[in-house]
Amino acid sequence: MALRKPVDADDHIEGNIHAAIELVEYGDYQCPHCQKAYYIVKRWQREFGDNLKLVFRNFPLENIHPLAKPAAIATEAAARQGKFWEMHDHLFENHDDFSRGKLVQFAEELGLNVTDFSKDLEDPELSAKVDADFYGGMRSGVNATPTFFVNGEKFEGSWDTGELRDFLQNLI
Repeated sequence: MALRKPVDADDHIEGNIHAAIELVEYGDYQCPHCQKAYYIVKRWQREFGDNLKLVFRNFPLENIHPLAKPAAIATEAAARQGKFWEMHDHLFENHDDFSRGKLVQFAEELGLNVTDFSKDLEDPELSAKVDADFYGGMRSGVNATPTFFVNGEKFEGSWDTGELRDFLQNLI
């Protein structure tokens, strides 16, 4: 299945924007599988370097991970201060508590303006952006996290056994 919403300026992109490989991940910050995938993707980023562009889109599974959406909104609030990826990484590396107090503490640790960050956590526009990622994922066939798309096509194999890594390697 193809990615219904192509990568654009609204997305969070890390790496070479002209890379041979565009890896889009739909993820949930409270998902233990996404946390595992985070470390694997970090390794791929080091391994593939300028050949890999990573895009992260929020797909909070609120029914089973009630704090995933507030965590996703926190990354969007951090993005307003130019620190999306720092918050993204911090959430996956400190996976135990996503209460509002903890999210504000993370913002402080990252050197964000905490007053603005706290206000942004309540901004309906950021909640709507998270929802847009989620519904875009649903239209693209995402029904679990993490889900990966490679160069616009949904990867149907296993991401945690080396199958996705080998697939990426063959694109270079």
